[in-house]
This record gives sequence, structure tokens and C-alpha cells, in this order.
Amino acid sequence: MLSQTAVAEPMTQSSPPAEESRYEEIVQRLAKVVERLEGGGLSLEESIAAFEEGIQLARAGAAKLEEAERKVELLLENDRIAPFGADEGSRR
Repeated sequence: MLSQTAVAEPMTQSSPPAEESRYEEIVQRLAKVVERLEGGGLSLEESIAAFEEGIQLARAGAAKLEEAERKVELLLENDRIAPFGADEGSRR
């Protein structure tokens, strides 16, 4: 059991907080958490800690995606054009 605890702890101590990480790093860290949980062999406490870390990573990833979507929307805001041209409606 000691080795499992040692594996679970460095990930949270050495990694930057999820909010400060790049999206790709968050996804990689989340995949490792899922692997640990699916691999079994964790105590209840270790499983709960891993689950909590996974939830935090998932939320941070979703926030990164929302932030990117807002940036794209902002960048496109002034460049939007009607899909069929502005004069299509006047021809009817």
C-alpha cells in the first residue's frame, strides 16, 4: 500500500494547479487519474482523493474550453457576415 500512496501523492504535489495548466496537460493528467482509478488496488481514501482530483481536472478543462470559446466568439464578433449575403433577403 505504501507504494500506491507514493504514486498518488507526487502527481498533486509536483503538478501545477489545474487552473494554471494548459488544456492538453489537464487532459493528460485526467487520463492518468482515470487509469489509476480503473486499475484498482487503491484504498477507499486513495480512490476518493483520486476522484476529487479528477473532478477538479475535469472542471478546469471545461473552464479552459469555455474560455477558448469566448475568445473565438470575441474575435469573430466583428467579422460575422450573413451566410447568404446581405442582399439575399431583399430579392424576395
